[in-house]
Amino acid sequence: MLFDSPAVNATGPKATRIDLFSFSTPQMRAFHLTWMAFFVCFFAWFAAAPLMPLIKDEFGLTKDQIANINIAAVAVTILVRLIIGPLCDKFGPRRAYTWLLLLGSIPVFGLAFAQTYEMFLFFRLLIGAIGASFVITQYHTSVMFAPNVVGTANATVGGWGNAGGGFTQSIMPLVVVGLIALGVEHSYGWRVALFVPAIAMVIMGFVYARYTQDTPQGDIVDLRAQGISVDSGKKGGWAIFKQAAKNYRVWMLAIAYGASFGVEIFIHNIAASYYVDQFGLSLANAGFAAGIFGALALFARALGGIFSDRMARFKGLDGRTTILFVFLIGEGFGLLMFSQAPSVGLAIAAMTFFGLFTHMACGATYALTPFIDRKAMGGVAGLIGAGGNVGAVAAGFLNKAAASPQETLLWLGMIVLVTSVCAVAVRFSTAHKSAEQELLDEALARRKLEDQQRAAGLAGA
Repeated sequence: MLFDSPAVNATGPKATRIDLFSFSTPQMRAFHLTWMAFFVCFFAWFAAAPLMPLIKDEFGLTKDQIANINIAAVAVTILVRLIIGPLCDKFGPRRAYTWLLLLGSIPVFGLAFAQTYEMFLFFRLLIGAIGASFVITQYHTSVMFAPNVVGTANATVGGWGNAGGGFTQSIMPLVVVGLIALGVEHSYGWRVALFVPAIAMVIMGFVYARYTQDTPQGDIVDLRAQGISVDSGKKGGWAIFKQAAKNYRVWMLAIAYGASFGVEIFIHNIAASYYVDQFGLSLANAGFAAGIFGALALFARALGGIFSDRMARFKGLDGRTTILFVFLIGEGFGLLMFSQAPSVGLAIAAMTFFGLFTHMACGATYALTPFIDRKAMGGVAGLIGAGGNVGAVAAGFLNKAAASPQETLLWLGMIVLVTSVCAVAVRFSTAHKSAEQELLDEALARRKLEDQQRAAGLAGA
């Protein structure tokens, strides 16, 4: 059976370090397989975006129809992200991720067979469910890593996974070109290309079920059956959701995530077409230009988490909120510059600048998320994650109403600057700060002891 048992049932506390080249512990297997799974999901989620110029010609799509497709790609994600967090609390991230990967591959295959605009829109809407993979990714690393490195872990796996967006922008046009060179008819090239991410999702689903476990102690369902407590307690589903929804900090971070990840998703949807329409680039060159934005996720989101963890050592939780505020300010000003760029060179430079801050803001948001409410982690992660997609949908509707994409980008820059205050509006009680500081100090002490034991072992050898 698919969920009989994970490959290894190792036990232990949350990891206090990220041993990047290790697969020997359940924590590091979860680290690597979560970012790989999210990469595959992001690849599949936006595989059609860089091919829209071809799809537009085949179906004779209007501007409004293209906008509807872009909105559909992120709309249903809102609902599924709200659901998937509590499901992680109840059934564990391993089961949740496996089924999302396997079921999510179905509409990706379906997209390749769409014959009308309506069919294409329908499958694009269903594909949006894949975006909920991010919540599972963040949940899984949050329960595997200690407070001293959880921000870095969350941001790194999120960033490396998000790089799938840049990968698809650059690779999918090349896949189509290669298929046509091999003799595939021009009108079928983009359809056959979509089989690549769909098949990758199926493979990843079985890998995730086989080689991960829910927590350092084992499977969440089995642990609860044995009466062993896990981070989220014994609650699940609606109770977890309600507990998270009562916390105003969740809503502040949901807005902040809408201003960062929402913008990121919007850019992934329009970037290639923007460079084609605005600057006359070829499909392949536009894909490479747009791919730069996605490629920043390889390191920029991780930087956001690293900066957040470092600030926490000196300023506690307040340091995490302050650095998020700074990143959102940088993103807002960068968007304003991008909207006014008169040439392709300046546009790419401005996109790189605001993209850097956008990815770092995303990383800093989820570096703060695990500390909002440990007893409702799935609900918190789900609600904040959904906020990102609400932002993307709002940006899509703004783009429909605006006279041009440049006007949309200008408005988005101003909106991000205003919403940056949500970061500094997040405040914690003295008792909350003290409790988290104790956990951080405990993790740092354990890390120091592990380092000393490792050094002694090396000296003995």
